[in-house]
Amino acid sequence: MTQPERRKTAHSGSMNGAYIPLVIMAGMGLSVEAGLLGPLGEAVGHLWATLSIFGVGAALLFLISLLTGKPTEHRSFSSLPRWQLTGGLLGPVYVIMLTLATPVIGVAMTMIAILSGQVAKSLLIDHFGWFGISRKRVGVQRLLALALIVAALILIAVGASQ
Repeated sequence: MTQPERRKTAHSGSMNGAYIPLVIMAGMGLSVEAGLLGPLGEAVGHLWATLSIFGVGAALLFLISLLTGKPTEHRSFSSLPRWQLTGGLLGPVYVIMLTLATPVIGVAMTMIAILSGQVAKSLLIDHFGWFGISRKRVGVQRLLALALIVAALILIAVGASQ
């Protein structure tokens, strides 16, 4: 699917409500992952913990691919722009940060800090339509939402220091 086609199929004015609870559950899973990774990183080392997480994830994806057995109708990796394959470089950085930060600042602080960064960058990506994503203007409501997330980070930080 080309970028213009992708933009046409994007749900610009509507939101599919079924995705919201699923994404919330996935977010809860990330908090569990952070809770597991901190002690694992301290026990075996942060890089080995990260490698083990990606190894288990790769094995699971491989198994799912074998079980579904559906041939892909998508283009091959070799036909894609190289920059589209660089997203995989960010996953290990994220997981290493989880293993380093969680034992020191706790799961809640780690996750709200990550959320702050994710939402801030997500607003820029949406607003400018980077990476072929359909553009969604950043208005006052979205900026207020980011401010509330940053306020939550500050409140959790202050609560943790007391």
